[in-house]
Amino acid sequence: MNLVKYSMGIGDRFARQGQAQLSAIVQAKALGVEITPVWNKSNREHILVHTHPDSVRVEADAAVKALGWTGPYHVDADHINLKNVDSFIAASDFFTLDVADFVGQAATDAEIQAFVTRHQRYATGLRIPGIDRTLNISPEDIAGIARKYLVAIREAGAIYRHVESAKGRDRFITEVSVDETDKPQTPVELFFILAAVAGEKISAQTIAPKFTGRFNKGVDYVGDVAQFEKEFNEDLAVIAFAIRDFGLPANLKLSVHSGSDKFSIYGPIARALRKHGAGLHLKTAGTTWLEEVAGLALAGGDALKLAQEIYEKAYARIDELCMPYAAVIDIDRARLPEPKTVKGWSGSAYAAALRHDQKCPAYNVHFRQLLHVGFKVAAEMGDVYYPALQAHADVIGRLVTENLLEKHIKAVFVRA
Repeated sequence: MNLVKYSMGIGDRFARQGQAQLSAIVQAKALGVEITPVWNKSNREHILVHTHPDSVRVEADAAVKALGWTGPYHVDADHINLKNVDSFIAASDFFTLDVADFVGQAATDAEIQAFVTRHQRYATGLRIPGIDRTLNISPEDIAGIARKYLVAIREAGAIYRHVESAKGRDRFITEVSVDETDKPQTPVELFFILAAVAGEKISAQTIAPKFTGRFNKGVDYVGDVAQFEKEFNEDLAVIAFAIRDFGLPANLKLSVHSGSDKFSIYGPIARALRKHGAGLHLKTAGTTWLEEVAGLALAGGDALKLAQEIYEKAYARIDELCMPYAAVIDIDRARLPEPKTVKGWSGSAYAAALRHDQKCPAYNVHFRQLLHVGFKVAAEMGDVYYPALQAHADVIGRLVTENLLEKHIKAVFVRA
């Protein structure tokens, strides 16, 4: 099973927007860009909204049937590990192996030395096409990288083999994720991480490193855009070189996690893809849920009141809701509107504060981030929330499709 050049993770908290999401992919195809949709939902999200991995497959299959989609599509067991992977195996054909918890757990001295010896030839000075300098790497550098990442990639190998024993060889797509770590990986670190992936015989088709800068949930990139562009280009060069040197899958590509709404780096990403002829897997996270809330607000009446109530409850539970996402949000509580103020907003005012339009003076990045992590509140209001989604499916669906197509797909893939 092979993943095509361009693919997009389309997370959907409540499995109600499959058709609206796929409609954006269909329209992209009409523009001449083939993108494979990958419905993704993590174990953490399933726990928070009380769903089962099978629901994602049901949503994807229903959307594909309704729109007559004949292209490939996948269901991603997002950020899984050996403790929770089994519940995903039946429904999923894409597995994101999350080994961030194992980064920094030191391998034995013998294992580290064996890794250094195996890759000693790169310590003489590494020249990678596409990188305009020689990478000067010492045996001590290789040992340091092995000390930090070898155990994590060994764990990825264990998860991979567990899935393979259940699914069968070449019957699923594998992504290795090391993005949820404290520091970004350099291109040199990525090179030796890929060496370890090859050593574990993991048939990885995407690799998700932690990039320089901050990738907060659902908001724009924060960091040095020029430095990101330089490193992103070097990462693409490293992957192309590693494919040849280590015998990794020819379609191995970068995966950008928390990739939704990173508008300031979409241009650099698109230029890099075009320059290197490279593929990309772009994971969006939570954007669909925010468009649902904006759609409810714009619908007015009781739907607007529901959106206002969701914010009020999220505001009251901010510590609880933010805790699981503390590393990927930056909320200034002093800049959050009081719930009583939000209750006085019109639907258009609520949507203006929430939807990611940086040219709009009403846009509030803190309001947006709190609602982003507040989906648990809506899940608890399911008896009211789900019927509201159904009642206002037209306006919500229009926003979901527009957001994916106009703000994401066109910015990254169409001009790439």
